[in-house]
Amino acid sequence: MDDHNGQIDPEFAGLPLKELADAALDQARALGAQHADFRVERIRGQRIALSDGRLQSLSDGDDSGLAVRVVVDGTWGFASAVDLTADAARTAARQAVEVARVAAAMNTERIELAPEPAHGDVTWVSAYEIDPFTVSPREKVDLLADWSARLLAHEAVSHVDAGLYQVKENKFYTDGGTTATQQRVRLYPQLTAVAVTESGFDDMRTLAPPAGRGWEYLTGTGWDFDAELAELPDLLAAKLTAPSVEAGRYDLVIDPSNLWLTIHESIGHATELDRALGYEAAYAGTSFATLDKLGSLKYGSDVMNITGDRTAAHGLSTIGYDDEGVAGQSWRLISDGVLVGYQLDRRMAQLKDFGRSNGCAFADSPGHMPLQRMANVSLEPAAGGPNTAELIAGVDNGIYIVGDKSWSIDMQRYNFQFTGQRFFRIRNGRLDGQLRDAAYQATTTEFWNSMEAVGGPQTYVLGGAFNCGKGQPGQVAPVSHGAPAALFRQVRILNTVQEGAA
Repeated sequence: MDDHNGQIDPEFAGLPLKELADAALDQARALGAQHADFRVERIRGQRIALSDGRLQSLSDGDDSGLAVRVVVDGTWGFASAVDLTADAARTAARQAVEVARVAAAMNTERIELAPEPAHGDVTWVSAYEIDPFTVSPREKVDLLADWSARLLAHEAVSHVDAGLYQVKENKFYTDGGTTATQQRVRLYPQLTAVAVTESGFDDMRTLAPPAGRGWEYLTGTGWDFDAELAELPDLLAAKLTAPSVEAGRYDLVIDPSNLWLTIHESIGHATELDRALGYEAAYAGTSFATLDKLGSLKYGSDVMNITGDRTAAHGLSTIGYDDEGVAGQSWRLISDGVLVGYQLDRRMAQLKDFGRSNGCAFADSPGHMPLQRMANVSLEPAAGGPNTAELIAGVDNGIYIVGDKSWSIDMQRYNFQFTGQRFFRIRNGRLDGQLRDAAYQATTTEFWNSMEAVGGPQTYVLGGAFNCGKGQPGQVAPVSHGAPAALFRQVRILNTVQEGAA
């Protein structure tokens, strides 16, 4: 399976991957492992940062190694190594089995994995055109400097911070039935304009989301950076003189550039089955959406349909096969407002009789064991639905919210508060200038049940983040969340300055 005409990096493909795998798996099975799987990974990262058009830092990272995971008599074992040799692979397998035997004395629940069809020898490459690691650092710096200069040319802009983070991830996985060689590319450009005045300062950030795309994303495919950079300084200037919001209840039209984060925190994490069952609690808590509510919880209004997806084009969590050899899938988590599914890895799927994992296992490095991680969790648009202007036209007294900023949510993913980059007052169906100091507050079910309408496909944008955290030791994972513009009725708005003073 190959999403574009690119190829696996020759340097990675040329490694003795199958030789290493055979050494590890043969050793693990000879020592009594009932299940064994093997990974080789190389993860390259590059970060570039400019201040006022001048280069501040440029760093490259390269993490590579191998990993062996086993189940021995119902207990996990795991070990890894940085040397890509057959001896290192066999040693890691022995260590993984030893870990399982030692841990068996403390194990209170037998580990069993849901079955997955054998997919044979497969290759998968994410959908991008130009590998950003083939573009010279000079060209990248020049582009960011040019973008910075455009913003600095405006009289309202005092400073500009610009950054670009790029990742290329190569993985080889085998469990004997599936052997998958994969390559993913993702990047995240970001510019922040800062205005400094006698009365204080404020800032505004670009809305371009991180994406599973290549260098072409910055040069014309997938986002109109020229248009965004042209309008941002005027928006920042207007924000400087905008009135502070009056606290109260308002109808909200929320742009996908803001709504993706609310989806992530109140739905994405809440529908991870390990959280719902209480297995994950130390990092970001558990979930109110417990298993007894499956099929009955009225999570939101009838127009709410949420999909878990590991196949979306350019999604940050899109894969061919996960780190347990499970093929990428798409499935419903919420249908017509009702909770109907969870995100699963093979252990969680087997534990609660779901039959099959939906491919949500991921390790962020060869030194880490795979965890159940988030798919691309997205709110579906309405076929033939309204555009953003039509949603706004249905509001007499409200606020249009654009861009994400700060957020807070409790340990059950239930009580929350979100701010934004830009707030526009809506009066009688029309935008009427910007507001400042606003945050919306609700419980998860109150908020999503107040959603009256979702926009059509023309309003849909795939947002996301590179750094979703989970587990101890902590791991980070990239994930996207698509959303259309959406209309919510009578949501509580706080004035953050007044709340802070109180």
